Amino acid sequence: MVDLLSKLGAPTPPAGATLAHRSLEAVRRHLGMDVAYLSEFVGDETIFREVDAPGREALIKVGDSLPLEQVYCRHILAGRLPELMPDTHANAFALALPITAQVPIGAHVSVPIRRADGEVYGMFCCMSSAAKPALNERDLHIVRAFAGMVAEEMQREQSVQEALARKSALIRQALEPGAFSIHLQPICAVVGGEPLGFEALSRFTLAPLRAPDLWFADAAECGLAVALECAAIEAALAVFDQLPPPFTLSVNASPETLACGALTSLLDGRAIDRLTLELTEHAAVKSYDALDAELAPLRTRGLKLAIDDAGAGFAGLQHILQLQPDIIKLDMTLIQTIDIDPARRALAGAMQMFARQTGAVLVAEGVETREELSTLTQLGFMRVQGYLLGRPRPWQDVLGEMVEVLHASG
Repeated sequence: MVDLLSKLGAPTPPAGATLAHRSLEAVRRHLGMDVAYLSEFVGDETIFREVDAPGREALIKVGDSLPLEQVYCRHILAGRLPELMPDTHANAFALALPITAQVPIGAHVSVPIRRADGEVYGMFCCMSSAAKPALNERDLHIVRAFAGMVAEEMQREQSVQEALARKSALIRQALEPGAFSIHLQPICAVVGGEPLGFEALSRFTLAPLRAPDLWFADAAECGLAVALECAAIEAALAVFDQLPPPFTLSVNASPETLACGALTSLLDGRAIDRLTLELTEHAAVKSYDALDAELAPLRTRGLKLAIDDAGAGFAGLQHILQLQPDIIKLDMTLIQTIDIDPARRALAGAMQMFARQTGAVLVAEGVETREELSTLTQLGFMRVQGYLLGRPRPWQDVLGEMVEVLHASG
């Protein structure tokens, strides 16, 4: 596409210009025409979707429409008019149509744009008020080439939109009751391995069965991230209401959910001194000042702030420095093989020192072997989380066991 545009001497397109608009401009300039447009047939009208007509905006602009019976389009498709007319006055049929004199149209080139199923979407057209006797079949081939590229791009965009619509429909199903459940994974003391609290994790029961992060990624792509996060947090808070003290519960939220005030509304009227909010390291923050202003009243009420996945990227360090969290959760990529990797031990030790100096609690995530746990103990870690200590399980099972233990010790 870039090569073809450059061969025709097309100027550098403005930022945001669509492929269709760039193609229209390139073809119009190359043929020396006044107007180029891409139209769509809707019912009995042709609607102009893209227009390149410098200095002739009063004649035609995006969104304008004309009855199909008044224009050349149907006649070209039916074979009554040719796709290429260097001089419309040399064609008796074109000369008899009122629009030829009204516009006026002296030269005209138009080819159909077809959908993937072969149906005609509309037309890729160039026209001039004056005749252009030099126009030839080679020019028509160029117009067809550009029209073909535009058609392919439109089909790709349509496929993307259809895929997005399918994702959106699935995410909306996931917002329905019973579409996902809450699992709890323990956050344990290094000494003794007893759970101090739990992280609430969503597990989706809808097909296709897949990792939760893929559901939330699709929700973000569809503009439904906040809605899905709020549904997950609300379900987790229902579990929190049944969690006996002194156990804590951690819930995950993105900066977007926090910034829009959704979390504040969900926590309104609740005692939240045993609740921890985990802000993911991977999520970008547009304004730390605005985020801090949203968090400050909640932290005053006792909410603990944790930075999740710290160490997986640069953003986590910014989160830590800007928000001064109560808890820093080291990403599992820093913990795996820490028992045999001096670099990981050095970094974890430095983070432990940083946490002490800033008054934060450091939690190691993704602990899967006893050797890793032993190394973390030597480094002075107090809290750990991972499959070695406990896998995520349905909240009913976890709370049920807790009730049994309390009764037995009672």
